[in-house]
Amino acid sequence: MDFDVYGPCRLPDAGAREAARAHQLLLTKPPGALGALEDAAVALAALQGRQRPRLDRIWISVFAADHGVAAEAVSAFPQAVTGEMVRNFANGGAAISVLARRLGATLEVVQLGTVNDPGPLPGVIRAWIAEQTANFCQAPAMDAAQLRRALHAGAESLARAHAGDAHAFVGGEMGIANTTAATALACALLDESPESLAGAGTGLDAAGIARKQAVVVRALQRHADATDALDVLGRLGGFEIAALAGAYIAAAQRGLPVIVDGFIATAAALAAVRINPGVRPWLLFSHCSHERGHRRLLEALDARALLELGLRLGEGSGAAVAVPLLRLACDLHADMATFEQAGVSTA
Repeated sequence: MDFDVYGPCRLPDAGAREAARAHQLLLTKPPGALGALEDAAVALAALQGRQRPRLDRIWISVFAADHGVAAEAVSAFPQAVTGEMVRNFANGGAAISVLARRLGATLEVVQLGTVNDPGPLPGVIRAWIAEQTANFCQAPAMDAAQLRRALHAGAESLARAHAGDAHAFVGGEMGIANTTAATALACALLDESPESLAGAGTGLDAAGIARKQAVVVRALQRHADATDALDVLGRLGGFEIAALAGAYIAAAQRGLPVIVDGFIATAAALAAVRINPGVRPWLLFSHCSHERGHRRLLEALDARALLELGLRLGEGSGAAVAVPLLRLACDLHADMATFEQAGVSTA
């Protein structure tokens, strides 16, 4: 498929936005009384181009890949876990598997490269690039061809979601050491120090966090000559992080709303927006995670997260948890009586 990361993005429907906003003022409640739920319904109306948005059909793509920087002992878990979790996804035992079933969502897993390869599995798409990225303390994480393939893998997942008439897209990730990659990417894009953004990831202690910070410092020094956001993504990202960025860009180009997950997914979102600013209106942010740098990423994207639950799992789990809340926002918008219908006096 043809995919140009710099290609034009669709614009939200201003008419649908204004119609939805006007409809909110007619409902039997004080203006703004439902807070962020009103904002979400209006935003979805603009993105879906209809005054009454829907979120019946959710598409979830989880991208799995390993990272060369895992050799620097930056994760509390062994690298074999990435491939093992791919099998767990296929068997329906992961958190996102349970959430997808409860939501009635379509769930696909895209395996981009794992050191521990579980082989062909049902429900797992093999879009193999390599066993892992390079250790970005020593070389760019991806060469140009690998970056292009990862971006395209994300765009292809989005194309499947679009062809499946999804109402919204959720991107998840799995990859041991990918919190380190996301931290390095965020530090480079925001010109922030690792001390301000690096957190515990999957459960590092204080010594582990300090080690992660030192690794990110080395990576930033090595790749200080990166020329733009796409170059930064290739040098410091991961296959799954680039796939998320590609999916987000493709979503904006096709006009499909995205519900963004946690720290790693938000780092990918920042990269996507820096590559193509037209992506930003299509992103809804589900939650602020427990990871130290997530709030700073949300601030950089001028984003307000719907939830704050102390999550730090990834997989798209936080975005999936937000779906029922967003569905309720749509139901309230569509099904509440107006003052006139209810015979209720206005202020």
